[in-house]
Amino acid sequence: MASRFLALTALWLAVAAASAPAAAQATAPVVDSMAQRMQACTACHGKEGRAARDGYYPRIAGKPAGYLYNQLLNFRDGRRHYALMGELLVPLTDTYLQEIADHFATLDLPYPPPQAPTGSAEERARGQRLVTQGDPGRRIPACASCHGAALTGIAPAVPGLLGLPRDYLNAQLGAWRTGQRKAHEPDCMGQIARALAPEDIGAVSHFLAAQPLPANTHPVADAPAAWPMRCGGLPEAAR
Repeated sequence: MASRFLALTALWLAVAAASAPAAAQATAPVVDSMAQRMQACTACHGKEGRAARDGYYPRIAGKPAGYLYNQLLNFRDGRRHYALMGELLVPLTDTYLQEIADHFATLDLPYPPPQAPTGSAEERARGQRLVTQGDPGRRIPACASCHGAALTGIAPAVPGLLGLPRDYLNAQLGAWRTGQRKAHEPDCMGQIARALAPEDIGAVSHFLAAQPLPANTHPVADAPAAWPMRCGGLPEAAR
């Protein structure tokens, strides 16, 4: 009797488990859309890709599709290292990665207020000089020469630098400096980061994280007449 009772109980549990998804679907149908599929991304990057609060996951909403696509390729193919991202992307094709990039690039969402200024006035001034003028003596181009005068990025492949937490900026510049993050060759950001001293990185992140967003936060479409250095990941004609 006991064995029969256990068998009937197991059968009932199996039937209940099988019927539960159908019942849930009848009351709340799931629409197969990119927004629904991308919930795995927004668990870390925040609702609709706006970025989470902990400072280490960047905003992906509204970034240029070419940039997002390159980063997905870099995570999947081992040029950029974060185990969770790599494992999520390994099974995905180039075509599907492009669809993901296109989805997040089309999201037009407001930015949060900038972080309160940190660091000394001297540090922020040093960061401003590097961002807007660079350091020709060390062959460091201005950030604005590639990321746009408003620092909102240049379509289709250069991201904006505003609206990012200081912790994230420090982590990424540090990763490029130590070789933990790489891009398609020639890896211009790696070259720049290695030319920056640690105090330069701190100054740049102090300045950028505190900057207000302009009225138009979208990447601009007009690339510079000449890029300051050769960079992989850009459209072939612009390298």
